[in-house]
Amino acid sequence: MLTLTFAGLGTGAIYGLIAIQYNLVMTAAGIFNFAQAQLVAMGTFMVVFLGTTLHLPVGLVIVGSAAICALLAAVEEIVAVRPLRRGRSTTAHGELVTTLGVAILLDGVAFAIWGSNPRRVPFPGPTHVLTIFGGRIVPVQLFIVGATIAVVVGLRWIFHFTKTGLAWRATAEDRQAAQLRGINVARLDMAAFAGAGALAGASAILIGPQTFAVYNAGDSFALLGFLALAIGGYGSFAGAFLGGLMIGLVEAFTERYLGVNYDLPVLFGLLLLILLTRPTGLFGRAVARVV
Repeated sequence: MLTLTFAGLGTGAIYGLIAIQYNLVMTAAGIFNFAQAQLVAMGTFMVVFLGTTLHLPVGLVIVGSAAICALLAAVEEIVAVRPLRRGRSTTAHGELVTTLGVAILLDGVAFAIWGSNPRRVPFPGPTHVLTIFGGRIVPVQLFIVGATIAVVVGLRWIFHFTKTGLAWRATAEDRQAAQLRGINVARLDMAAFAGAGALAGASAILIGPQTFAVYNAGDSFALLGFLALAIGGYGSFAGAFLGGLMIGLVEAFTERYLGVNYDLPVLFGLLLLILLTRPTGLFGRAVARVV
């Protein structure tokens, strides 16, 4: 039982980390970036290329993967988002279509370059199984839980105690008012996309060893990351993390006791139940506007 719980928490931390990346772009730029999960998948291939093919040190692998994914995200913002927002004070739903197009494009690029065969992503740390309170867990699961907690703390500090974070929040709340206050909203949008892309690339060194590098892994990442975000609540990084842990646990126990074909129906049933009682998610908050 404890081993199953550890496995669920390790997998749930992956979903939570992806949900946090969604939340970063949404909180900073007011956009749901459909291609964010594909950036994580691209990051796993970058880790394989930089670490296994080029045999670079772990530090350079993390920095290189983060830099490449940040560049891809920045290009996405310039090409797929900025033209739709230019000259408008609020965003419509066009960005959902264009970022979805980028997600499909990244899937196709990954398939064209690396094919459909999964590639093993080596974990640079210890790999022996640990026993904690009678339950068995692999070190990479501990690392990703700890790393996700650190990301939550870091992002909360940035958004509440730095000028950039406060400017991000102001821009997402009222873009036109932020512009009138002299905030460079285009630069902030770029920084949000690039920051989330860098986080996707850096986290791939922990996500890849558990999921392998697969060209369409972003599809499942996107679905479960979105569920984690919806359950945890938009605007709350801690909520996104806890939502991911909840999904990981429910998925692990459902597959163990009901079968692998029942995990998604149970998860969507859980989402429906939560949204019926808490429309903003467990930790999300509704924002009141004065008109």
